[in-house]
Amino acid sequence: MDNISLKAYAKVNLSLDILARREDGYHELCMIMQSIGVYDKVNLTKLRQKDIKISSNIKNLCLPENNIVYKAAKLLYERFDIKEGLHINLYKYIPMGAGMAGGRTDAAAVLRGMNELYNLRLSKEELMKIGLEIGADVPFCICGGTMLAKGIGEELSGLKSMPAAHLVLVKPKFSISTKEAYSLVDLSKLTDRDRPDTDKILSYINEGDLKKIAGNMKNVFELYIGKKYPLIEKIKKELINQGALGAVMTGSGSVVFGVFKDLTLAKKCYETFKQREFRAEVKEVYISEFIKGGL
Repeated sequence: MDNISLKAYAKVNLSLDILARREDGYHELCMIMQSIGVYDKVNLTKLRQKDIKISSNIKNLCLPENNIVYKAAKLLYERFDIKEGLHINLYKYIPMGAGMAGGRTDAAAVLRGMNELYNLRLSKEELMKIGLEIGADVPFCICGGTMLAKGIGEELSGLKSMPAAHLVLVKPKFSISTKEAYSLVDLSKLTDRDRPDTDKILSYINEGDLKKIAGNMKNVFELYIGKKYPLIEKIKKELINQGALGAVMTGSGSVVFGVFKDLTLAKKCYETFKQREFRAEVKEVYISEFIKGGL
């Protein structure tokens, strides 16, 4: 095998709670993460010369020192003394600075692809352990599906698959870095009302009750990011007005998504955000769905 093509699926957060700041500077989290059908295409091709080359449809994405995909490939090269080179071609569809793990899911795809391409015979657990060295969300992106994540995101527990649903995801023209998002958070002022009721959402997932899951989605980042970027709340309200069972910002932002049972309503909502009224504020709109995991 000289080449392999993979889909790198995005994720959304059905809930996100920040429990505490750790001494090492990271934060203790509790969140429910879900793979969705929006994906990047990752193509890996062996090269004769020992070198890692990256190309993409996005400008300025291929600088090695800034690229998590390059770091993932380099880590495997050094650890397993791989002699051949590698060309990584990324076709980016997942928006950047969106809270959808676009870079980390690409890195996870590179780890999975190189494992096959070079016959490294690493188990899923071994890949996840390596992935954690690259980024906290990488282990989830390796597995995908519906999962409860704790710690910095590396303590994963598989959950019952989500009921079928349609999603409308709205990307504002502004992006939010994870660093900026955390800088806005004041944990001392968080109350129980500000936090998601994770146990309640988990029980609704077990029951397969989409309406109650969607109606209880919550992300503590919204409390702070929404103050700086009022458009977040405006998008949420419009998604609900258009028939979403619930709406929430994913990750550290800036994408907001709504959950729909009815595809007709979802398509109508999609078209609403494409209209002139939102054109000045909204960069991209997507329709997608929840997907199951599995390496």
